[in-house]
Amino acid sequence: MNDVCATNTFKIFNSINKTFMRKTIFSAVLIAFISVAAAQEKLQYHIIKKDAGGKIIPWYNPDPGISYDRMMHLVWNFWDTMRIDLNGIPYYMNHQVWRPGVNDPRGLGGDQFAMALSSWRLYYQYTGNEKVKQNMKFIAEYYLTHSLSDAGAKWPNIPYPYNTFVYSGIYDGDMVIGKHYTQPDKAGSFGIELINMYKLLRNERFPNQSYNAYLDAAVKIANTLASHIQPGDSLNSPMPFKVNAVTGEVGMLKRHDQREKDDQLSGYTTNWSGTMELFLELEKLNAGNVQAYKKGFDHLLQWMKSYPLKNNRWGPFFEDIVGWSDTQVNAITFAQFMMNYPQYFPEWRKEVKQIFDWVYLKLGNDKWKQYGVTLINEQTAYRVPGNSHSSRQASAELQFMALTGDRSRADHAIRQLNWATYMVDVDGKNRYMEDENWLTDGYGDFVRHYLRSMAAMPELAPATQDHLLSTTSVVQHIFYKGQMGKYYYAMSKDTQNIQLQYIVYDEAGTEQLRLLKKPLGVLFDDKKAAEDNREEGYEWKALSKGGILTVRRTKAKNVVILK
Repeated sequence: MNDVCATNTFKIFNSINKTFMRKTIFSAVLIAFISVAAAQEKLQYHIIKKDAGGKIIPWYNPDPGISYDRMMHLVWNFWDTMRIDLNGIPYYMNHQVWRPGVNDPRGLGGDQFAMALSSWRLYYQYTGNEKVKQNMKFIAEYYLTHSLSDAGAKWPNIPYPYNTFVYSGIYDGDMVIGKHYTQPDKAGSFGIELINMYKLLRNERFPNQSYNAYLDAAVKIANTLASHIQPGDSLNSPMPFKVNAVTGEVGMLKRHDQREKDDQLSGYTTNWSGTMELFLELEKLNAGNVQAYKKGFDHLLQWMKSYPLKNNRWGPFFEDIVGWSDTQVNAITFAQFMMNYPQYFPEWRKEVKQIFDWVYLKLGNDKWKQYGVTLINEQTAYRVPGNSHSSRQASAELQFMALTGDRSRADHAIRQLNWATYMVDVDGKNRYMEDENWLTDGYGDFVRHYLRSMAAMPELAPATQDHLLSTTSVVQHIFYKGQMGKYYYAMSKDTQNIQLQYIVYDEAGTEQLRLLKKPLGVLFDDKKAAEDNREEGYEWKALSKGGILTVRRTKAKNVVILK
């Protein structure tokens, strides 16, 4: 072969080789792209994000505090700006499920308002947003004036959980079995939130204002519940799950289908934590029939210890279930009650862990186990993991950690919270997995679990902001930097040195705050508080960014944090 032929042959070969290489590289890139795309699993609204170990992290930001804070603000804003319904009141006052284009035909969720009041109270102390308090007032006052059974009924002066005529604006029965049927456990949950509303709004300068109506209504609810408590047994709770408020007839559970008989009474539930707390709080306030509340509390306590705490028969919570079901909300809410009132449970550490174990055994969901997380199904009759149920489990386990120092479940609890963030869309829609945008699970029964988690583990709060995370009282007013406007209750003319201020209901109590920096001092009713004092004063625990301030009061309601 001569030199010219050799050169031409080399050029042709080189051209073919380059074309082959380009195609090979393109194919490799395409295959890699397809592989990466296939590996990106979508969870509800977002692509799952992972840490270096392959464990799930929040979709919004790898920092849990930043993400949890963002989720709560998105959810609140969606609730606050939800459209006005056909009857002139907000959509969430009429429906349990949000739909974008057409109204859902169903009415209210059974515990929807009590859940909202519970979350918004904690969210108010976290943000200082006065609109939150106004929303709480509207919900409580509208429900009180549109839901109560007649004074002459067998079960008088307690709220009905459902609007049988959706746009009537009147709550008058039960979703499944109809008009005049109510759920006593939901009345107890609403009653304790009325006590919290009374504490939130009580003002000693104006003793005749409407906040007394909250206390009066709570007393009437407690009177009715206490008067109907029966011995109970393994098949019947001391009060029924559903009852006709007018006649006193116990209701029926929903049938599987029309061929079955209505022979299963709704005589059992274990969701009595709210009622028990209602009795305790009224006893502390010395309001109403205190002796009846003491007796009622003791009876419920002994029944809970004798039956569900031993046999794990936790029973129904949701009004629309089919037949019998054991629910996570009943079990974990009682575990939280035990941790809040350990004086009544000598073996609470062991018993709370047993409840946790039962939940994982019966309702654990390992579909996302590859991401290091086991989720919590709603109930035995509906084995779907919930945003509310998984975050509730997390908050309870973090509370257990805070009380005992046992951190064995802490990292997993955080991953449960991380998973639940994927249920929240960028506009604040919060959708139940494989289901709909429930205004119970996605709002009132969601935000409080993140705030309780931050209270148990302040490191989960955003490090770049100031927040009051927990109190043993009820925060009536709180003013963060930038909120010192017309609502500011100044105790000193030197407002320039104030970082934040809050006013609480009780003179004695404890608060924890996550702050950007150590304060220069703390004032109790305009008097300087002692530093590093475990009896009365404040303590500072430094973190990598900012720290945790613990405030202990014995005779002060007005606290100022100096910057």
